[in-house]
Amino acid sequence: MFTPIVALSDKEITINGSGSLATRPMDFFDKFLPKLGVKIKSNHGKLPMIIQGPLIPRDIEVDGSLSSQFLTGLLMAYSAAGANDVSIKVSNLKSKPYITLTLDVMKQFGMNVPEYNNYEEFIFHSAETHNSELIIHNYTVEGDWSGGAFLLVAGAIAGPITVRGLDFSSAQADKAIVKALMKANAGVTIDGNEIKLHPSPMHVFEFDATDCPDLFPPLVALAAYCHGETKIKGVSRLIHKESNRAITLQDEFAKMGIKIEVKDDLMVIHGGSILTGAKVHSHHDHRIAMACAVAALKANSETIIEEAMAIKKSYPDFYKDLKSLGVTINNQYSTFNTQ
Repeated sequence: MFTPIVALSDKEITINGSGSLATRPMDFFDKFLPKLGVKIKSNHGKLPMIIQGPLIPRDIEVDGSLSSQFLTGLLMAYSAAGANDVSIKVSNLKSKPYITLTLDVMKQFGMNVPEYNNYEEFIFHSAETHNSELIIHNYTVEGDWSGGAFLLVAGAIAGPITVRGLDFSSAQADKAIVKALMKANAGVTIDGNEIKLHPSPMHVFEFDATDCPDLFPPLVALAAYCHGETKIKGVSRLIHKESNRAITLQDEFAKMGIKIEVKDDLMVIHGGSILTGAKVHSHHDHRIAMACAVAALKANSETIIEEAMAIKKSYPDFYKDLKSLGVTINNQYSTFNTQ
């Protein structure tokens, strides 16, 4: 996301990263940044990258199938560079709601927002038609549906709980978790801005998570408590996350007695049996740690999560919030009581 923004500078800048970032493919930039006048040298399509701009907006066509984050960075960089009568054409864009969020943030801060047609082409018109000075004002970041999804699933498994602070008018893709809960016949009631959850007999469901792949981990935890075969589409979006989440979910939930099959782009979760408390590993992936913790809430014995503090990446208070709901967690934040 920040690489095209860094490319606005005429200085040589090195971008590096650790953990899973070091293995994620970044060859998208090797292909497209030179077309925009940017010098780039990468480590065979991975970090570290050496970038030197300035970026010059031009008509380009990009593949949006790997990550919408690349497009987010390009849209902001084009606008900041004064793009005028140029367009970005996009094929096979995934996670469209995240681009909606991008455009909304750009608009609120006074950036030149492109005209777009069905997320297939983003056309920048003359920057003279908008205020070129960024607007400085108080901005309230929305409640995070991605993190909230784990609390909602926890409530459906082991509630009752009430979750507040999630905006139903949000463009966030992960608010689709509510649809999944309803499909599973979870005990969910929406009362204004509150979502109330309580355990109830749940049944299998089918769900397309192509545009909201971050929901896979909480959806698998939910499906583990649904009798039968739950089917979730969008497995191809899981390869280049903090871990290969398709394989990681298979491996770690198997330790808890849940069989998961991957058939092309489809994940099949065989749920409904009593989960077994086990020693599992987060694979340094925050969402895997949270999924295992939620699944452990009704397991038949304690569960130990190794590298449990991976949750610091997105939800550092996750275990604190679980403890406030009555979950017993040891001082290392890795052992979960089933009560």
